[in-house]
Amino acid sequence: MTRRTARALALLLATLGLVGWVQAPSNAVIDRDCSDFQNQSAAQTFFVNAGAGDPHRLDDDGDGRACETLPCPCGVRNTPPPANPGPAIYREAGNVVRVVDGDTLKVRLRRGGIVDVRMLGINTPERGRCGAGEATDNLRRLAPVGSTVDMVSDRTQAAKDRYGRLLRYVARRGGFKDLSYRQAWNGYTKRYVFGGKPVARDGQYVRAIANARSNSRGLWSNCW
Repeated sequence: MTRRTARALALLLATLGLVGWVQAPSNAVIDRDCSDFQNQSAAQTFFVNAGAGDPHRLDDDGDGRACETLPCPCGVRNTPPPANPGPAIYREAGNVVRVVDGDTLKVRLRRGGIVDVRMLGINTPERGRCGAGEATDNLRRLAPVGSTVDMVSDRTQAAKDRYGRLLRYVARRGGFKDLSYRQAWNGYTKRYVFGGKPVARDGQYVRAIANARSNSRGLWSNCW
């Protein structure tokens, strides 16, 4: 019996005053579908609270957003991602609170607290090394404090690193769509591969780094 048929039967029984004749098991779990919610935000809240595995099948494409065809207000998936790699894609939006260094930001999520975000695929000089200040200053120009950024994970990588930082591609609204690429193109980073597994956009970054090196842009003129 489909859920639609079951609901029609329940309505008929209620009309006939026969509801008491049908007893649901005490441990029955009511299955929900998208038609049970007035908007996407309500569906998203229920989806998150229902726990892992999407038991109600509200997220058919597995992108972490439930019932995307419902009207807004819409919820944003800012739930903590698992520490291990997986097929899911995580997306967040927020505002830059601080530029930590050339590849790390502190971001206040639209729905959530402040998180550390490590940009994927690049590695700028550590503090105290040649070019560290210049790389940090360049990222401040790309993503100044207060600017809005959209972040997305990479299916080939972990969602978080061992320090608890989100591992994300970062785009600035109204600005560049990939800040890792711009740091590479401007000459402030080298390639970064963790555990022998390059990020999905590695080829783009390698070409940008090669171009910066050939033209002595950024740190290629005085540090490397």
